[in-house]
Amino acid sequence: MKRTVKQIAKASGTSVRALHYYDQIGLLKPEVGDNGYRYYGQAEMLRLQQILFYRELGITLADIARMLDDPAFDTRATLVDLRQRVEIEIDRRRDLARSLDRTLALLDAGRPLSGKGMFDGVSAEKQAAWEAELVARYDDPAAGAIEQSRVAMAALSPAGLIDFKAEIDAIHAAFIALIEAGATPDSADAQAQTARHYRWVSRSWRPDAQAYGALGALYTDHAEFRAMYDALHPALARFLADAMALHARQALGRSPA
Repeated sequence: MKRTVKQIAKASGTSVRALHYYDQIGLLKPEVGDNGYRYYGQAEMLRLQQILFYRELGITLADIARMLDDPAFDTRATLVDLRQRVEIEIDRRRDLARSLDRTLALLDAGRPLSGKGMFDGVSAEKQAAWEAELVARYDDPAAGAIEQSRVAMAALSPAGLIDFKAEIDAIHAAFIALIEAGATPDSADAQAQTARHYRWVSRSWRPDAQAYGALGALYTDHAEFRAMYDALHPALARFLADAMALHARQALGRSPA
């Protein structure tokens, strides 16, 4: 049985816009009927499942396309690989859940929080690798920004950390809503959200125009950052980078940040 774009979007929890984007970039090409409608058969639905699962695991759309379009691609082997990756992710999420349970138990008991056990499940190795790459790419300014961020984060209370994370989640959701509504990075609403994003970034370190623009470029250039944003929305990384570059030039570049 073949399904329309709206039907497959509803069944998969994917937006119609995202499906059109996958079609546009050649990642998921549906059959086009005589009436001009797009239709998805079993092969397309299986490919979409693999796309969404790999996205959930942080794989970039470009890497997913390379894997799925490889002449040596094996559907069953891919599903086995996905299953193994999901098991690893489940174990990591269990560690995160245990960390949250310990923190909640301390809060409920009125006991002070300590760093021990609070951040289990967060990869120190990955964080260190990101920081080393940033320093290698941007030299002393990056090292200074990382140190500023460490100091600022260490000063936040547990409630402050929760608020910090909630704020960026809300900002991302607002950007995605703008993308879905057809807004452009230079629109007034997009630039208002970008100003809000800049204020959020400035809670941990205060970038000048050049640094803020470079941060936006990193969202598209760095594979893991790109994967993180691709997992939220396939157009988010590019939209953010363009909006931030414009904000850096027009708002930050003409006056002190």
